[in-house]
Amino acid sequence: MVIYLAILMALFLAALDQTIVSTALPRMVEDLQGVDRYAWVATAYLLASTALALLYGKLADTYSRKRVTIGAILLFLTGSTLCGLSGELGTLPLLGDGMTQLVLFRGLQGAGGGGIFAMTFIVIADLFTPAERGRYQGLVGAVFGIASVLGPLIGGLLTDHAGGLIPGVEGWRWVFYVNLPVGAVALLYVVRRMPLLEPLGERRTPDFLSSALLLGGLVPLILSLQLDKRRYPWLPGFGGDPAEGLDAWLTPASFVVGCVVMAAFVRRNRASESPILDFDLFRNDVFRTGNVATFFFGASFMSVSIFLPLFLVAVLGVSATRAGAALIPFSLGLVVSATLSGQLVARIGYRRQIVAGGLVFLGAVLLLARMDATVEYVHVTTYMVLAGLGIGPSMPLFTLAIQNAVEVRFIGQATSAAQFFRQTGATVGAALMGTVLGTTLGVAFASIELPPEVLAAPDASVEELVASGGSDLPDRIRDVYAERAASTSGSEADALVREGERTATRVTGRVRAAFAEATRRIYVLTTILVVLAIAFSLRMPELPLRTTHDRAPGVREGTSG
Repeated sequence: MVIYLAILMALFLAALDQTIVSTALPRMVEDLQGVDRYAWVATAYLLASTALALLYGKLADTYSRKRVTIGAILLFLTGSTLCGLSGELGTLPLLGDGMTQLVLFRGLQGAGGGGIFAMTFIVIADLFTPAERGRYQGLVGAVFGIASVLGPLIGGLLTDHAGGLIPGVEGWRWVFYVNLPVGAVALLYVVRRMPLLEPLGERRTPDFLSSALLLGGLVPLILSLQLDKRRYPWLPGFGGDPAEGLDAWLTPASFVVGCVVMAAFVRRNRASESPILDFDLFRNDVFRTGNVATFFFGASFMSVSIFLPLFLVAVLGVSATRAGAALIPFSLGLVVSATLSGQLVARIGYRRQIVAGGLVFLGAVLLLARMDATVEYVHVTTYMVLAGLGIGPSMPLFTLAIQNAVEVRFIGQATSAAQFFRQTGATVGAALMGTVLGTTLGVAFASIELPPEVLAAPDASVEELVASGGSDLPDRIRDVYAERAASTSGSEADALVREGERTATRVTGRVRAAFAEATRRIYVLTTILVVLAIAFSLRMPELPLRTTHDRAPGVREGTSG
């Protein structure tokens, strides 16, 4: 239990960060002028943690679990510090503007956070038999629950009110700085109380070239999905505004390069004596179908969680604090169902719980897809409770099913593979939905009628309006009409001011309608992802849970599919 508490402390660090950042993200991108890269903040974190998940699994099968965990925590804290400093020094060589810096440093943070998540489930597999493991993996949901309740509230409060703590330091930067004291406590606890936990079986140095190829393939593939297709079309000559030169070829070139490098990764991994993922695992039916299903669950989970705060702020006009509070019901529902499913898995199995939860989640996403600017805040929170209850069982039970089905010597690889496919789905989902967001806003903003003075401004292009989310358009319009009124007098000046207010109100409605339409399209696509997740869950075999401890003498193999 001492080891269990130590690893949960580290997990709390990473879980708290994700919930805090999601609440503060709308304010971050507004301050750094990067709404067009909104999804990239989440994508960068997920991309780094995903690409390195398999490497962490191999490291855990090769080196001390404790040392790998400490390295992941240190990497996470370094990324947190740099995220808080994003844009403070202006545009920097190689690192770009503040928004680009935030994206890059979130990637570094994700490299550490991914290790923390992977090591949590690997260490739990060391401690408990599969028959009792579900109970403890389900209790991991309680950690997410505490972090999910505290995170949105702390994130919203810091974003809205912490700007005055230190003059010149925006409130959202404290969202990252708060990780440092929490991380120091977690790191100290792991260093002092957690044993080394040396891995079982033969040890071979991981194939780091395979990891490099995996990262080198994923980055351009995700980039090809994430790029704004109005500026970087799928094929030259197709899309929105005509693109020229490198812009016209960036998307297809990125996709082709990603596919080629991924093919090189597969070839290298097959030939390696110490692959980061043994492809023979895919012969196991539970491993294969379970990971495909968790891919689609991951994509749908991310699509629901990261775009809801944006909808609430941009469409309903609520504060960052209230936007964050809407995620609390989602988190509480997830905690309840994840914990309950872990307690029940030894009696009723894992497949029925995953499928039943998936159907509840599907109903919640369908309700989210019907939202518009008239939806009541209380209705949104109700939908999120249902979404959390539905997605909860899939969080611990897929990992448990896969760990139970593979040989014990592959526990690290199998556990990290489950995380890899879940987060790959989340990364692809965030990238695709970010493209939907940018494209929808671009088309909508291009159709808004604006005063000539606004259109003549150098930063009034569609791309710039999408980048800022159109948040400053009403004020620009008011300023234009105020200048016109200043050149006249009397009733004519008053009429111009009133006309400016009406125009600003109309444009505000159009901007909100654009965000509402983008959110609707995102959640409609999410329903398709959930249906696919349920379909593959139904195909996953149900195997009896082992009652022997993985570290018991002579225990080397699990049930094979």
